[in-house]
Amino acid sequence: MEEVELRRLLDEVAAGVTTPEKAVDVLKHLPFADLEFARVDHHRELRVGFPEAVYAPGKTPDQCAAIVAELLGGATTGPVLLTRTSAELASIVADRVPGCTYHETARIAAWRAATPGMRLGTAVIVCAGTADLPVAEEAAVTLEVLGWAPRRVRDVGVAGLHRLLAEERVLREADVIVVVAGMEGALASAVGGLVTAPLIAVPTSVGYGASFEGLTALLAMLASCAPGVAVVGIDNGFGAACAAARYLRGLSPDNAAQGDAAQGDAAQGGNA
Repeated sequence: MEEVELRRLLDEVAAGVTTPEKAVDVLKHLPFADLEFARVDHHRELRVGFPEAVYAPGKTPDQCAAIVAELLGGATTGPVLLTRTSAELASIVADRVPGCTYHETARIAAWRAATPGMRLGTAVIVCAGTADLPVAEEAAVTLEVLGWAPRRVRDVGVAGLHRLLAEERVLREADVIVVVAGMEGALASAVGGLVTAPLIAVPTSVGYGASFEGLTALLAMLASCAPGVAVVGIDNGFGAACAAARYLRGLSPDNAAQGDAAQGDAAQGGNA
């Protein structure tokens, strides 16, 4: 939105011609910045609760840096994430756009991260095996950057079910659970049969030949005998975190407002 348009809208609100509610509705649909190679959505945070993220694969360092800089300099006040980025690419972008923290296992570079725990609600990230950690950490770090403090339950795959049962109390205390598993993907059904919290399953491409790069786990999770298991795409830890964030924001009528206000005080997910 251009400054002239913004001033006109604010003047209309001040004069009583436009209600604050109508003005907010207008702002929800504007604006985006056209960088020729990308149209950066500055008002996604206002519409859905968290800013646009930047998916690094397929983009040049110049493109990544330009989009990140545009998000940081525009109407967005929340955290900015560069996802699926290598340490080398993150370092190049950080040289041009200072102030980021790089999370190696999660492959995420983050600017203006929120303080973990400033938002209400408890998320638990359950990971089947060590090989699944990059996807699990992508989910966990995304939630941390957005302001939650997820608990991590690692290496509890169904080949040793007693390891999972030892964490049953932690699982039952969760408001939302993200289960990350490859191979045959059975962990989602096992957890789904123990808890009442919403469960988001993430199949990973980890496994031997018959796993078909995650397809076996995906189909197993979709066919789960535990009712109510939601499933995201293969290796999509970021998407699972955004889905979990939507659940958490809806815990109570004032939860989203509290989190947004706290995020603003701290000056502070779809992908570009």
